Amino acid sequence: MTRLLVIAGPTASGKTAAALTLARALDGELVGADSVQVYRGFDVGSAKPTAEELGGVPHHLLDVLDPDGFIDAVIYAQLADDAIAEIAARGRLPIVVGGTGLWIRALVRGLLDVPAPDPVIRASLEAEIDRRGSPALHARLTEVDPLAAAAIHENDAFRIVRALEIFKQTGVPAGALRAAHALGAPRYETFFATLELDAAELLPRIEARTDAMLAAGWVDEVRGLLARWPRGARAFGSVGYRQLVEHLCDGVPMDETRRRIVKATRVYARRQRTWFAGEASVEGHPGCVDWRGRPDALVDEPALEALRRWRER
Repeated sequence: MTRLLVIAGPTASGKTAAALTLARALDGELVGADSVQVYRGFDVGSAKPTAEELGGVPHHLLDVLDPDGFIDAVIYAQLADDAIAEIAARGRLPIVVGGTGLWIRALVRGLLDVPAPDPVIRASLEAEIDRRGSPALHARLTEVDPLAAAAIHENDAFRIVRALEIFKQTGVPAGALRAAHALGAPRYETFFATLELDAAELLPRIEARTDAMLAAGWVDEVRGLLARWPRGARAFGSVGYRQLVEHLCDGVPMDETRRRIVKATRVYARRQRTWFAGEASVEGHPGCVDWRGRPDALVDEPALEALRRWRER
């Protein structure tokens, strides 16, 4: 079975830097698990690593879709499986890095077996969202499926509809189905590393990164994207990009826009921390290891030696 190193955790926790250090130390290649970095042109605001930062380390699943393209956990897992197989065939270590928890779960655990979409139920829910708005249905989802609601933004109409659809079809919350599914054996011999930082430390990092992105031309990036793609393109719903679209199209002042970006990023990071804190352990399965801690502890010499032993055993 192929060995797979996963580096997961909340935004601004240092995942990419840690992954690059480990790729150089362990002869690895990176496989992205970031639902914004997959989009072409969404570079500054997704903290997409530059060619200079990569320094020759291959990074797969960046820039694979136009901003109006569709991707979900099913499609992601298929793309990642292909990239991992190619990396392993070269004798190198695949290193999955990102914070999109459902994608990583689909890759490591496999895909959840749920009923196919029901056109009638889906049309009814979509019509209700059109009438009442996504937050109203997100509130309903919170009542019937708090696990799923905690992992879905209140404006993510597609995922809200799908979770409510599954509940209507099965009578079982999608979050509970996914939690049970997460207990299954991993599809790879996985070293699953989750980066953890206290909220008090993460907030200043989020603020500093937001300011650095704005200074690096994030507004101009979004302005250029809006010149090519409609405001309703899927990728513009991402954290930070949504707020900058409102700044450019609706006249929201820049200081208020920055405040909204920081707030939205904090909420997203909190949801990520909740997701990964509740993710089932891979420990106990042959060849699989769990690790949780600070990013600097993952790349110190004891951790590197542990990873070398895991890879070689």
